Amino acid sequence: MKHTEDFKREAVRIALSSGLSRTRVATDLGIGQSTLAKWIVDYRPSELVSGPQADLARENERLRLENRMLREEKEILKTDLKIPLKKRLREPERKVYQP
Repeated sequence: MKHTEDFKREAVRIALSSGLSRTRVATDLGIGQSTLAKWIVDYRPSELVSGPQADLARENERLRLENRMLREEKEILKTDLKIPLKKRLREPERKVYQP
């Protein structure tokens, strides 16, 4: 699969500013670690943001990724719970007689 220049630059930006491991970034983006490493060499920004701005950018990217992962997990849970929930709604609750 051929990735666009924008995708490569964005992958490098995430890898350098997210605070996540490069292994994690590569996995999340669906690319190999060696591919990401090569892109970092090829597309590393010449002047990286420093100081408080870099910390904010890193935290912002981490939160974006976490938010995306939570949305995906929520969708998986909704799908997994849909069938048992429908079944429970159709079946009346059985009361157990206890003397």
